[in-house]
Amino acid sequence: MTIKDLAAQTGYSLGTVSRVLNNQPNVSNRAREVILKAAKESGFQLNANAKQLKQHRGTSVLVICKGNNNQLFSSLLEELQSRVAQMKYPLVVDYIDENENEVRQAIRLCQEKKPLGVLFLGGSREHFRRDFHHISLPCVLVTNDAADLAFPNLSSVTSDDALAGEMAIDYLVSLGHRKIVLIGGERETSDTARKRFEGAMAAFEKHSLAFDPERDYESIRFSYEDGYQAARTLLCRNREFTAVFAVSDVMAIGAIRALEDAGKRVPRDVSVVGFDGLTIGEYTVPRLSTVAQSVQMLAQKSIELLQSAMEGGKNGRWVTVPVTLMQRESAAAPKRSKGVPGIP
Repeated sequence: MTIKDLAAQTGYSLGTVSRVLNNQPNVSNRAREVILKAAKESGFQLNANAKQLKQHRGTSVLVICKGNNNQLFSSLLEELQSRVAQMKYPLVVDYIDENENEVRQAIRLCQEKKPLGVLFLGGSREHFRRDFHHISLPCVLVTNDAADLAFPNLSSVTSDDALAGEMAIDYLVSLGHRKIVLIGGERETSDTARKRFEGAMAAFEKHSLAFDPERDYESIRFSYEDGYQAARTLLCRNREFTAVFAVSDVMAIGAIRALEDAGKRVPRDVSVVGFDGLTIGEYTVPRLSTVAQSVQMLAQKSIELLQSAMEGGKNGRWVTVPVTLMQRESAAAPKRSKGVPGIP
């Protein structure tokens, strides 16, 4: 019996089976129990598996996923796995906290796993500037732009985050909103959060709208829970606003729940626009208006760039994929009132 046979028998992926047999984390207790039981009952030898693991380490692609609860990266990883399944390169996936150094983690794992290439789902430019020179493998940074980092072995696939931020504010302004607040990521550590913020600022300036970052911006992690708390905080400041731009859909969905819990109807009292285009946004109540990026295109371009670099030795290339404004139900023209007065 081979590791592929064991995967087929248990219904788990090759990556999950490999992690269990190699006693690695990021596997559920149920999966570990089922796989180990099947291996024992079938007479599968773990030392034989170790030999296979050694072979896989010479043909695998390492994926560093930054953020344990990032729904965009979860969708992106699913798309990557479906595409890589048609190739000869198994994926080895490692999840880290969104504030951890993804480059140092890659350096450590490259020494252990010896992959052919690395995909970074998210990253900090400062981390790459400081530490990436230690990596000589072909790499692709996904959702962040690496064009001016000047590493010949580092490509990137990203959306135009600054344009997206500007598009979101332009859309709200076109609906008649003038009192707009932002929910975003930590700009010091997240390049995507910083660029979306900068795009929004450009739109505020273009439309001659006042914006005070200390009062009108909440810096949080990319999660539903933090989006909820950020909206509550903005309401408690007694700041009048008619619209919210959240720099991720999960933040926006959390914010909508907080607004509704506070008695504010969306979009009658407050409009909300997100960013990402997650499928869940089509099923929220109301359906989420958002600036959408194509997960399919991000995955396709990332795999193409990495494969060409691994097989053809090509230098870094930098691809920008388009974004699309999805006008759904969570944004509308403001009422003829002064805005949301906050929580009593």
